[in-house]
Amino acid sequence: MHKHFLKFLSMCLVVTIIMALSGCTLIFQKGRRSDVEKISQLKSQLSDLERAKAELETRLKSEIDDKEVKVDMLDRGLVITFVSEVLFSSGKADLRPESLSKLQKVASVLKTTVSDLNVGIEGHTDNVPIKVSGWKSNWELSTARALSVLHHLEDKEGIDPTRLSATGYGEFRPVASNATNEGKQKNRRVEIVILPKTMAQGREE
Repeated sequence: MHKHFLKFLSMCLVVTIIMALSGCTLIFQKGRRSDVEKISQLKSQLSDLERAKAELETRLKSEIDDKEVKVDMLDRGLVITFVSEVLFSSGKADLRPESLSKLQKVASVLKTTVSDLNVGIEGHTDNVPIKVSGWKSNWELSTARALSVLHHLEDKEGIDPTRLSATGYGEFRPVASNATNEGKQKNRRVEIVILPKTMAQGREE
């Protein structure tokens, strides 16, 4: 019994020496500390996004009830989806006066609960070709609409421009079939996406 115990201690000592010489112990500890920090940061961001979602659902309750706006927590972040007709007249990229109070509700949360997170604004259209509105294509229309929202958030609501980006996807990221009027209406939308820091950093890299 004593002999086996000494053999066990000897093996443990050898393993300890090998790990110390190779630096395995130090690397493992560093990696674990880093992982813990990342998990803690991610949890904090998710908690902020969850609070933001709850606040937006309260502030935008009437718009959500009227199916003008949706608030969803998705893999890419917290997504506030506006039906295009709520913000813009058909074929136009100028914000409708009655839409400004709705964007103000979003901005108030962007400036408080998630004030350190970046925001992407995405414009989308249905697949009906541009004919008489003067735009070259749905690309230009969707991009112009995203930029209109961006400029409003910066100029009128005081959102730091370094947090903002705008993208136009035209008709190429539909969420419903364009075979029906209902589907087309769902595809005509502007999405304001509140991005977790890890997502924003990944895009920059």
